[in-house]
Amino acid sequence: MANIQSAKKRARQEIVRRQRNLARKTAIKTAVKKVLAAVSAQDYEASVELLKVAEAQFKRAKGKGVLHGNTADRKVSRLALKVAALKRAVA
Repeated sequence: MANIQSAKKRARQEIVRRQRNLARKTAIKTAVKKVLAAVSAQDYEASVELLKVAEAQFKRAKGKGVLHGNTADRKVSRLALKVAALKRAVA
C-alpha cells in the first residue's frame, strides 16, 4: 500500500478508471454480439443500425484510449464486411 498522499490518490484514480474502462469494453463486446446475431439471423436492416451503434462505441473507446486506434478500426472494418456480405446474400 502506498504511503505518500499522491500515490494513494493515484491508486484511487486507477480503480475508478479501470472500472470505467471495463464497462466500456463490456458495452463494446455486447454491441458486437448484437451485430453478429443480426447478421446470422439474416436481418440486414437491424444489422446496419446495430453496426452504427457498435461503430460509435468503438470510436469513443478509441478516443478515450481504451482501445488502440488500429484495433478499433480493424474490428469495425470486419463487422462492416460481414454486414456488406449479408447485403449481397439477401439481395
